[in-house]
Amino acid sequence: AGGHGSSGTGDLSGLCVETSEDGAETGVQTASGRNHGVGIPRRYVSVSFERRDGGGRRIMERVIVTGATSMIGEALIEECLKHGISVCAVIRKDTARKDRLPEDPHLELVECSLEELETLPEKVNGTFDTFYHIAWGYTGAARNKSVRLQSKNIDYTLEAVEAAAKLGCRRFIGAGSQAEYGPLDLEKIGPDAPEHPTTAYGTSKLAAGKLSKLLCKELGMEWIWPRIFSVYGIYDKESTMVMTALRQFLAGEETAFTPGEQEWDYLYSRDAGNAFYLIGEKGKDGSIYCVGSGKAKPLREYIYQIRDAAAPDATPGIGKKAYGTQPVMHLCADISSLKNDTGFEPAYEFS
Repeated sequence: AGGHGSSGTGDLSGLCVETSEDGAETGVQTASGRNHGVGIPRRYVSVSFERRDGGGRRIMERVIVTGATSMIGEALIEECLKHGISVCAVIRKDTARKDRLPEDPHLELVECSLEELETLPEKVNGTFDTFYHIAWGYTGAARNKSVRLQSKNIDYTLEAVEAAAKLGCRRFIGAGSQAEYGPLDLEKIGPDAPEHPTTAYGTSKLAAGKLSKLLCKELGMEWIWPRIFSVYGIYDKESTMVMTALRQFLAGEETAFTPGEQEWDYLYSRDAGNAFYLIGEKGKDGSIYCVGSGKAKPLREYIYQIRDAAAPDATPGIGKKAYGTQPVMHLCADISSLKNDTGFEPAYEFS
């Protein structure tokens, strides 16, 4: 099993370490004092690569974000606010998850579901320069149960593009997935790797990306499509491998995993938020970026590290489950174009 990953309770600081450029741990305290989930609560001040227009104005001054209360949405918003960017966070009506978002004078909350994105321009004031569309319906463990339900996300994405154009945005940034590639036996997967999705989720992401690119061109907007690999961190879904393992180890439950030979790439959520921020400031129009750490190791090593942090005396049930049909054995992002274009560097290690 692979996928996204973890937060939890207890002393789990060994799961995520912030490093300086030379690999040494840093000791900078979190400015807000908030605990951002797995890992020692610290502040990572990213290198700022701010793009400016011909008049010297910053490319990103006011952005709008759908999927604002998701793991990556929340991390992106915090990163934008840290850099003085005003954010309009689009949330579902009456969602309890709005408490995940920080209180900040530069953050505005607007209620608008995916199903009514065409009304979004009527619900906000003023114009924006960048539109981040991270929201996606029908996710989680059951995301591939219905082709029909997944395909609705294609229309939602196109409605987001049209809303972005009406709001004066110059740039549209989506949220693709490694699932768009399908199972590939490659050491690293880059933006130009073959695209052969085998699931409703991956196929819908691929279609949404290609069609939104065409629509952005038609409407005169820049388009960028980051493809997310495996991200773990605060507000991750309970069904992911990292979250499941944490929960079971902490509860003293018996665990069962595959042999864990899969070579996997995990990226911490705060790093993912920083990557999306940098893509907005520095990314190139028409680009696909693979978002990951760029490093992979056998899945069983991650399992042992989770065990060591959560329940050192437990015996992981590695090998108790068989691999499923067409298991993905190599999932590592080639982030060279992301690094070259934006200066992105992961700041956290899994352990």
